[in-house]
Amino acid sequence: MDKLRRALAGNDSETNSADEEQGITAQIRDASSLSWSTRIQGFLFCFVLGFVLSILGSICLAIPGKGWKLFAIFYSLGNITSMSSTLFLMGPIKQIKKMFNETRYLATITAILFLVLTMVSALVWKKTLLTILFCIIQFLAMTWYSLSYIPYARDAVKKTLSSCLC
Repeated sequence: MDKLRRALAGNDSETNSADEEQGITAQIRDASSLSWSTRIQGFLFCFVLGFVLSILGSICLAIPGKGWKLFAIFYSLGNITSMSSTLFLMGPIKQIKKMFNETRYLATITAILFLVLTMVSALVWKKTLLTILFCIIQFLAMTWYSLSYIPYARDAVKKTLSSCLC
């Protein structure tokens, strides 16, 4: 648990000094007034809620006529909720900085852009095929964004796809 706390606080070094541990704990407390267990609970709640909203969207596909519209709305809300769940772990400022650092800013912008386009297409333009297309691109963008947080995951996906396609 301490290793996770150090990583989320931005300190990846493996030191065991009591002074440094106190400094990390103080940094976490300064970043938010929430306790560590409350942060974990908030993360889990938002993440599960996002998952449930996405599942509800999938269930809405069975509704004739407006099913795609409801799917797009619930799926997008699920992605927003899941993405914002990490705000509890890192805090909003650190999360935004990580979202727009040089390794993932393009994935972040693409994910947010297609999230908005999916909602606009479903609610304003009312174009089913465009909504479906934006939803697919949103899924791929969110997947690419999520992979950016796993070391070497993007490289593994690129190598796998290149070996399958060539």
